[in-house]
Amino acid sequence: MRQLYIPSKMSYVKGKRPQVDCILCAVCHKDRKVTKLEVHRTKHWVVSANLHPYTAGHMLLFPCRHIADVRQLLENEVSEMIAVQKLCLDVLDAAYKPAGYNIGFNIGRPAGASIEHLHLHIVPRYPNEAGFLDILSETRSIVESPKQTVKTLRAHFKKLSKGGS
Repeated sequence: MRQLYIPSKMSYVKGKRPQVDCILCAVCHKDRKVTKLEVHRTKHWVVSANLHPYTAGHMLLFPCRHIADVRQLLENEVSEMIAVQKLCLDVLDAAYKPAGYNIGFNIGRPAGASIEHLHLHIVPRYPNEAGFLDILSETRSIVESPKQTVKTLRAHFKKLSKGGS
């Protein structure tokens, strides 16, 4: 029988977060206060599994430089971001074989940004994934924990990025 992993965002929503100025900057600087979910790194970008995923394989792609808006990206950061985003899709295709993707930035609190450090969500989508838990209790049914996702993604990044990070 497969174990069902059901993450809860309530502690996060209630403000129980690591005591750092910016959680994504802390990830970039490998601060020990934050959960280690990094799966790949380039010169300007970090890819991390999401601690509170919508689906298995949900990743965040964020610049090491602290900015809040996509319009603040430098041209070299934009071109590197596109290359890393393509790699992320290849990795997810190889690791999870999703049926589709949602990809996007939430810029500003009214748009759903809970972190004021620019980050791109890459959310793999699967047939028939939504259940009553999503609608009634803001709980998502995920078939694996983020720690297992990290292991799976790291192995595929290493394979597909010629050695990886």
